[in-house]
Amino acid sequence: MGEETLVAMPLAPHHHHHQARLDTPPHHLAPTPPPPLSGPIAADKGEEEGDHHRPAEGVAGEPPAQAPRSGTPPGLAAEDGDVYYARKMLQGVVLRPPPHLPQPEAPPGLARAHSTPAPHDYAAEEKEEEEQQQKRPVERSASANSAGTIVDDVVSIGRFFRDRRDVLSSAITRRISSLKESSSPPSVKAAAVVDTYGVQEIHLPNVKVTVRLKDAIAAEDDDVGYSFLGGRIKGRVSFFSRSGCRDCAAVRAFFRQSGLPYVEINLDVFPEREAELASRAGAAARVPQIFLNEKLLGGLVVLNSLRNSGEFERRVRDLAGRRCPDSAPRVPVYGFDVDEAAAGGGKGEEAAEDAMVGIVRVLRHRLPIQDRFVRVKLVKNCFSGTDMVDGIVNHLDCSRKKAVEIGKELARKHFIHHVFRENDFEDGTQNLYRFLEHDPAVPKYDNFRGSTNDGEPKPAAAVGQRMTRIMLAILEAYASDDRRHLDYSRIAASEEFRRYANLVQELQRADMTQLPAEERLLFFLNLHNAMAIHAVIRVGQPSAVDRRPFFSDFQYVVGGHPFSLAAIRNGILRANRRQPYTLAKPFGSSDRRLELAQRRANPLVHFALCDATRSSPIVRFYTTQGVEPELRHAAREFFLHGGVEIDLESRTVNLTRIIKWYSADFGQDRDILRWLLNYLDPTKAGLLTHLLNDGGPINISYMNYDWSLNV
Repeated sequence: MGEETLVAMPLAPHHHHHQARLDTPPHHLAPTPPPPLSGPIAADKGEEEGDHHRPAEGVAGEPPAQAPRSGTPPGLAAEDGDVYYARKMLQGVVLRPPPHLPQPEAPPGLARAHSTPAPHDYAAEEKEEEEQQQKRPVERSASANSAGTIVDDVVSIGRFFRDRRDVLSSAITRRISSLKESSSPPSVKAAAVVDTYGVQEIHLPNVKVTVRLKDAIAAEDDDVGYSFLGGRIKGRVSFFSRSGCRDCAAVRAFFRQSGLPYVEINLDVFPEREAELASRAGAAARVPQIFLNEKLLGGLVVLNSLRNSGEFERRVRDLAGRRCPDSAPRVPVYGFDVDEAAAGGGKGEEAAEDAMVGIVRVLRHRLPIQDRFVRVKLVKNCFSGTDMVDGIVNHLDCSRKKAVEIGKELARKHFIHHVFRENDFEDGTQNLYRFLEHDPAVPKYDNFRGSTNDGEPKPAAAVGQRMTRIMLAILEAYASDDRRHLDYSRIAASEEFRRYANLVQELQRADMTQLPAEERLLFFLNLHNAMAIHAVIRVGQPSAVDRRPFFSDFQYVVGGHPFSLAAIRNGILRANRRQPYTLAKPFGSSDRRLELAQRRANPLVHFALCDATRSSPIVRFYTTQGVEPELRHAAREFFLHGGVEIDLESRTVNLTRIIKWYSADFGQDRDILRWLLNYLDPTKAGLLTHLLNDGGPINISYMNYDWSLNV
């Protein structure tokens, strides 16, 4: 490269003045000085080259404006200037053509950097430099002007990709539309395609609209049966029923199979509706009684007759277009049960109840309830026996002996209890008691809603019977026919379950010791299965990893004591035996709940308890007609449907894992197999008898337990 082809951009001048004039290169190498560069490059170059770039001022013979400046250090020969400029170019010095010559154009999409270039005298080299810049990538300097260039570059690239995306999307849409139009019959217009199912597709750019025609919807509804516009009819089909009624079950099954929406009014759940049924259908009417709006249709016999003649379908179609009047049987709404016992009670009982509740309300405000430190423990919300006796004496103006008797009555009715549950009630400063609602654990119980039930406690037997009727109605309405699957979401939203939730609050202060021994087994079997359904709704399904939230943390307060699913199974029904994989018994030696425990463990109870899993026995509720025969029937049903499998070839008996967990209730291996013979079907019993009698070894294995929810 000749020395005429390079022009170096001079760096920013320094403000140091020299007294001697610097040597300058020849005239044809001395460029006109451009404005100084700004930024880090100019500063660095100025520090590197020192004061060699600024001529001295005040030298005679030349005007200051015409004083040439040199980019060449002193002592550098003119013929070596091209080598010096080439080295500076490699170091990043920007070379520009002179301002009076055409400037190079920036590549498309990039803005031109606004800076004054250095002068240059050669147009041919400038044109060649312009062509080279258009062919090679642009190198941006780290100047202040480069930020705008980068932003413009990004905007241009984004605009390019958006344009290409729109073009590609339009091309794909046109191609798909052309394929559909070519495959459709000639009679179909290009704007819409109608298939055989009455679905019309309208194609718009990047939009697909699907329209279902009314005629097609009506045709589909006709094919379903009695669904009538997708299950939405203006009228109402309702019927009165009772739990355990076979005719009611047949009516319910017909409505479900036909897809006809209905309202069931179970008189066991809503006893206050019996008078309404008597007024509508007569005092001698028996369930089921079916109503179409306000008109009485009849029972199961009338329903079958109308179905066979086709009259029932015609009446229901008339019902679909007619709104239900207010005179029709109303849908059950949220409410509490009518307390017939309280309504028919004597005046003496009401006075006793009022007096006891009145005393409790006064004592709640007058007693010094506070936290106390006793037996190296901090006991919260308690008061002493002396404080209570003093409060009763001051309120009733009676003797201390009478006050102690009243305190024992309050403890018997579970208004109060000892903080360590050691005695009923005694006078003294060392005996500490607390109200039931002040127990720190009571608000966590799931049959407690803000406050305790201050009414006269109902008999536990009556509460248990009422609970059984409600739960049977829930199973009939929201469970499959074989009781293996439950619809927990519908149960949670049902009025029957709300009535159950209100009922179990009566158990807070129920006197369980008054329950006959033969009825305790029945009561706690039904309570366990009802609590399992409630636990699924409240806590969720049981887990194979962490079983505590479901089986231990979910609790009811019954008779002033906490009861969980594990406590009922192991403490009450298994005669206070250890839970699997634990060392301690559920109840201690001084625990008052031991009075309710069974005297001996009955292995049949394991096949009567449902824990809401697929491998557990089906959910059942038992009656007082004979719990022992029902337990044997439950065991046979369980072993008939997968509870045991026998492989004669490998001489292996596969048992449910429940037997392994509670092996202490069943005995040794041979004892378990002999016990099983009483509850197997003839085929399995014959195979097991053959294995037991031929004298050979028998292998016992246990099936995997399915913890998934029985939903």
